[in-house]
Amino acid sequence: MLRLEKCEIANGVFTVRADLQIAAGSRVAVVGPSGAGKTTLIEAIAGFLPLIQGRILWRRQDLNAMDPGKRPVAMLFQDGNLFPHLTVAQNAGLGLRPNLRLTLPEQAKVQRALDRVGLADLAARKPAALSGGQQSRVALARVLLQRRDLLLLDEPFAALGPALKAEMLDLVAEIASETGATVLMVSHDPQDARRIADQVILVAEGQAHAPQPTAELLDNPPPALKAYLG
Repeated sequence: MLRLEKCEIANGVFTVRADLQIAAGSRVAVVGPSGAGKTTLIEAIAGFLPLIQGRILWRRQDLNAMDPGKRPVAMLFQDGNLFPHLTVAQNAGLGLRPNLRLTLPEQAKVQRALDRVGLADLAARKPAALSGGQQSRVALARVLLQRRDLLLLDEPFAALGPALKAEMLDLVAEIASETGATVLMVSHDPQDARRIADQVILVAEGQAHAPQPTAELLDNPPPALKAYLG
């Protein structure tokens, strides 16, 4: 269980409040108007933004005092966060060891992860030689190797075309099912939420609301979400 207990999250000139819980293994979309604080919410869970008050707990463990790298969190960013001077295999291998001093068994794990995301033959390429979809797959392979309990997605596939984005979302869902990861995905597209998420957190007017069933919320959106969706 992921619990945000009476949290107030600081991000520049505004704050986001959250008092909610998410069952382990859930796939949750985080939706709401632009600038409402969706990314703020998941960055606080990852440890990148401070809490003014409250606690974030994962399986009853308080995450507040833990550095981002020590939290049971893997995060996919909008830009993929790949290093241009490293190969596909090296970028993925960062999920195991930041110094890339991998043992032979670890190198084999990297190759299996690349195979899982369809990049087995591209291990030696640099990111500049890849398509946008392939770069997203490298970032996903790195997350797969991290094997963290919480997978946070900050619209990593927003720049992809509809068909490729749908393919990547399906791959995330498959990997989450295989690993048991709990997924929180920021999205501006309600179709993304319908495709991958069983629940939705609405962030609006400074408040992250408790998760609701996806179809229930999107079929009958509250005023703040309806105004955004049009």
